[in-house]
Amino acid sequence: MTNKPSIAAIKAQLANVSAPTDPLLLEYANDERKGVQQALGQWQRRHQALKALELKREEMWLYETEFIAKNYAYIAGVDEVGRGPLAGPVVAAAVILPQNTKLTGIDDSKKLSYDKKQAMYKAIKAEAVAIGVGIIDEKTIDAVNIYEATKLAMSDALAQLDPQPDAVLIDAMPLKYEDAQILSIIKGDQKSLSIAAASIIAKVIRDEMMTEYAKTYPGYDFEHNFGYGTAKHLAGLEAQGACPIHRRSFSPVKNVL
Repeated sequence: MTNKPSIAAIKAQLANVSAPTDPLLLEYANDERKGVQQALGQWQRRHQALKALELKREEMWLYETEFIAKNYAYIAGVDEVGRGPLAGPVVAAAVILPQNTKLTGIDDSKKLSYDKKQAMYKAIKAEAVAIGVGIIDEKTIDAVNIYEATKLAMSDALAQLDPQPDAVLIDAMPLKYEDAQILSIIKGDQKSLSIAAASIIAKVIRDEMMTEYAKTYPGYDFEHNFGYGTAKHLAGLEAQGACPIHRRSFSPVKNVL
């Protein structure tokens, strides 16, 4: 009687199987052991999840594909984080991904868990052709208004890119930038891989900044709300008044000054 491989051995083999046509899958489909069938089910679910991620990547690469077809070499996605908070800077990021990118799992940063954002942040940094970050502080926001400050942050992020982009995909903002072709996309962080990548970079950087600010300015719960007007933040404002990084031009802050 031929000894069958153990369940653990089969799981190890299946971990290296990528194609649904692999002969191993057919071989083990005829193995009636419950553990083998469970292992096959796990492989199938992993494969389906991977294919779904690959499909989403393709769907979110359509705008970039159109520019690539027109021989644009460097296509940057741009997004910002921090227009709504009562404290801290607005942060924008610009990201150029390689035209043959295989990154999966990129999505609008608002849809990702903390751990997923951290993982994708590292993956994007490792693969990106170029990344630029623009940070505009609360004093400038108060001086020029948040809309203009956001455009400044985006322009700064683009200026840091090397190589410079010849096409720019931007999340719902009108912006002019040198000789680059600009395309503004409503809900771009949900439709463009490059914009979504920029949203992740900007979000992680700004969250880390606000977490550090929480150590200098305790009592506002910055480490959890990142400057947004939550109940704990508003309670801190009421009890302590405004701190140096609060945006004086925003109504809830003005009310306590």
